[in-house]
Amino acid sequence: MAEGEKTRLIAWSRELHAVHERLREALRVTRDTLHSGGTPDPPVRELLVFCHGFCTALTGHHEGEDRTLFPAIAAAHPELRDTLRRLEQDHSMIAYLVEGLRAALDRGASDDELERHLDGVGAIMENHFRYEERQLLAVLDTLDLDVELRDALGPL
Repeated sequence: MAEGEKTRLIAWSRELHAVHERLREALRVTRDTLHSGGTPDPPVRELLVFCHGFCTALTGHHEGEDRTLFPAIAAAHPELRDTLRRLEQDHSMIAYLVEGLRAALDRGASDDELERHLDGVGAIMENHFRYEERQLLAVLDTLDLDVELRDALGPL
């Protein structure tokens, strides 16, 4: 294997971790926006922009994993199918929570309610990311997957 090929293989684990870090940061920025402005209500337009961006990025990341990354892992490592199924179930749960957040934003929910939605998404997301990284980073170091990064890990 040429050195460039080895670098590309290892890059999948680094890219997954980097995407998770960017999503953590997007959630932090969204939370900060909720608490900004010095008034009881955040600047609604700004909050909508950050929440929409965060929700879209998180959803796109999970869709890319489900569509491209997880099938490649399952083909190369059939012993991980139960793990991948659990991760896909997490994706469904997170999508449900994200939809709840979007609905709360659309109806102009209170800051307290929005905070509860962000807490729920954040808790499940963090638990999911940690589990996924423990289970898959080493596998990704050996995965030979020739696809665009955006297709495998989403738009972030």
